[in-house]
Amino acid sequence: MSQKLFEKMLTEAGVPTTEAEMEAQWKQINEDEGSLITNDSSWSPFWRLITAIVTAPCKMLVDLLIETALPNLFLKYAKGAWLDVYAWAVDLERKAASKALGVVTFTRETSAGELTIPAGTVIESPTLAGYIYRVLVTQDTTCPDGSLTFTAPVEAEQVGAAYNLGPGYYSILESPIPGVASVTNAADWLSTPGANEESNEELRLRCRNQFSAVGQLHHDAAYKVIIGGYTGIRLDYLYFEHDGPRGPGTANCFIMLDTGAPPQEFVDNINTYVRDSGNHGHGDDMICYPMPETAYDLGVIVYPKPNLSEEREEALQQDADDLIRCAFRENTDFDMTKTKPYSRFSFSQMDKELHANLTDLLSVEFDRATDIVSAMDLPVLGTLSVALPPDEEAA
Repeated sequence: MSQKLFEKMLTEAGVPTTEAEMEAQWKQINEDEGSLITNDSSWSPFWRLITAIVTAPCKMLVDLLIETALPNLFLKYAKGAWLDVYAWAVDLERKAASKALGVVTFTRETSAGELTIPAGTVIESPTLAGYIYRVLVTQDTTCPDGSLTFTAPVEAEQVGAAYNLGPGYYSILESPIPGVASVTNAADWLSTPGANEESNEELRLRCRNQFSAVGQLHHDAAYKVIIGGYTGIRLDYLYFEHDGPRGPGTANCFIMLDTGAPPQEFVDNINTYVRDSGNHGHGDDMICYPMPETAYDLGVIVYPKPNLSEEREEALQQDADDLIRCAFRENTDFDMTKTKPYSRFSFSQMDKELHANLTDLLSVEFDRATDIVSAMDLPVLGTLSVALPPDEEAA
């Protein structure tokens, strides 16, 4: 669609855009100048020379204009380095990728004595879409005598939002540690979520918002500039509550990430910057909150296609579990429609997407008869049970 738009721009400006149009224009110039060259067959040495040294390079330049130069002059289509320059013009920079930071919880076999987890200890996730995610303990952490559980600070092995996994994913020690019974990441394990480099679409949204934020005070666009400057936050994931929730001059902003509600510590940092550092309008009372979450318990039965091996049936069960958790924002490894505020989450759509992703799936049943309809809240999983049918039912 955009290519036709820019072709039309050149056509309206009188610029030939196809080789046929260019050759027709060269021939017209040839006639207008009274040239004696009349052999206009495709094998004419003159026209073959013109095609080689004029028409072909001209077509390359026109294609460059249509496919690259003209689109990148407009914010709607600009991308990559072109968009970075556009962002610079409105005093913005593309946000860099960052690593997830948080804590994991270790459980000991006995509470007697001290136990030290050395820095560099690696905790892994199960395989997700062919990839294993790892977090590393960042400092030596000692559990005191008498304690059975303790937490250790961790950092993701690589940058990216994909490491912001849901509770229970980081549960495998790369190398066993004597005295440790188990390790896991709790629901509130993140202190700073990991983030991908800001995408072109996300940066476009911030550039557009700059034109609405000229006054810098007292309106949503100005606060979007402030809050959207934090790594990992998209402007379309900011939801404002007006009408004076705490009286005149007050407003709330509810924040979510690709991986769900942000950690409270992360939101507290934003509030400190907005409220305590004076980055708000005179008389304004703006408070940011993590997007409220509403937990839903879900039971699912996946019916494998006939005559599958036990291993493939178990793999189907695990893959369905991972895909459903992706839809509820516990991982980012699959192409699934995700829950969000002010929307209807369709289980018929999830059924369709499960079939599209799982070639061994015959049928799927959910224990919910209705869709999930959200308001200013994010639907998340309470408990999830994904089971294979009983043997007699499967048969």
